[in-house]
Amino acid sequence: MANTSSAKKAVRKIARRTEINRSRRSRVNSFLRKVEEAITAGNRDSAAAVLRTAESELMRAAGKGVVAKRTASRKVSRLTARVQALHA
Repeated sequence: MANTSSAKKAVRKIARRTEINRSRRSRVNSFLRKVEEAITAGNRDSAAAVLRTAESELMRAAGKGVVAKRTASRKVSRLTARVQALHA
């Protein structure tokens, strides 16, 4: 339990940031799910288009500190390889 006024303020700030980060993480996961669905459907053009937007969202989340930069890069790399495999 926070006792000082600064600790109480910190608790409020953390609660706000947690909500924002949860929202951003959910948004990223939605984009990733759309890419996965396009890949499983075998739709090459749709998968490539959705991948571009998903990559942008992932990198934005990495820039904001919601996910680690290397994690975002790894996810983009693996998804790109899977979309490229559809073209082969």
